[in-house]
Amino acid sequence: MAEHSGQERTEQPTPKRLREAREKGQVPRSRELNTTLMMLGAALGLLALGPFMAERAVALWRRAFALERGTLFDPAQMAARLSDDFLTAMGMIAPFLLLMLVVSFLGPGALGGLQFNPKSLGLKWDKLDPLKGLKRLFGQQGLVELGKALAKFLLLGAVSVAVFLHLRDRFLGLAAEPLGPAVAHGLRLLLWEFLALAASLLLIAAIDVPYQLWQHRRQLRMTRQEVKDEMKETDGNPEIKGKLRSLQREIAQRRMLEAVPSADVVVVNPTHFAVALRYEEGTDRAPRVVAKGADQLALKIREIAQANDVPVFSAPPLARALYFSTEVDQPIPTALYQAVARILAYLFQLRQAQTYGAPPPERPRETDLPVPDELAALDRRNTRFER
Repeated sequence: MAEHSGQERTEQPTPKRLREAREKGQVPRSRELNTTLMMLGAALGLLALGPFMAERAVALWRRAFALERGTLFDPAQMAARLSDDFLTAMGMIAPFLLLMLVVSFLGPGALGGLQFNPKSLGLKWDKLDPLKGLKRLFGQQGLVELGKALAKFLLLGAVSVAVFLHLRDRFLGLAAEPLGPAVAHGLRLLLWEFLALAASLLLIAAIDVPYQLWQHRRQLRMTRQEVKDEMKETDGNPEIKGKLRSLQREIAQRRMLEAVPSADVVVVNPTHFAVALRYEEGTDRAPRVVAKGADQLALKIREIAQANDVPVFSAPPLARALYFSTEVDQPIPTALYQAVARILAYLFQLRQAQTYGAPPPERPRETDLPVPDELAALDRRNTRFER
């Protein structure tokens, strides 16, 4: 789309774009980091395992050249001898090979993560296009690779000269040593020089890794239109929108039910509707709805109210009017002030009577709880009410 519209890729890649690129095997990689770790691993491995490997190699050579005449002309014995020597050689180099196998996974794992994607093994015909090949060769990436190659050449050359000059006297002193110790000493000096060369490549890797990360995100940049299309596609997904709505309803219901224990009264239908009201004198200008629900949710509200000693008052017309004309965390309509006030006053008098052992007050009758006709006519088909 960007190529046809002429838009520039100025936007950072979205998480979806990064995830899709990773699924296709397009992750940041640094050959310099891999090369450096492999060389360091080889140098350290040879320094640590060198004496063991050399001892086994000398024993193997001695055994190989110490053949008896009968063994030499016996095909069965020679085959067995060859098999034994092969197993001995493999046991000699196996620790070093295992170390290099582990090191070969460190670079990719540290930078882009370890993954296997069969799509990366497929033949990509655009890679065989000579024009694109020349463009890559003389483009920005080609210049960067040329710069890294020159930098490695100069760096390794300088380090090699510096290390050789530092160890020059030791190399010259090898001529005065016996053959066996001289060979062993010379190999150790070469390994230390090899380690110094490998360590010097850390500088190249330290520069290449941030560049590869930047280049990877740069290649995945998006146009503004692509970002808009992705947001539209994601937001327009019916499954995602349904899950979001379901999650929002669940969170809202959970928060609403948590407020039921703080209510002063729950007005019920008595079975289909339940509205929990709370009034804090000096804070609220009118009773406030803290929870409401129908059917199963109404039953849940009543259960929580009874478990927390919140009074449940049955007033069907008032309960329906409150349910259809109010929203959670909003004050009740002015037209219902009188009816709700009478219920709250009755409950206050009832608590006072229970506290002091006085006769209970008379329960308000349905005629004592007036509900205006405009609110009594509200139902599920008309839930809008102008306050």
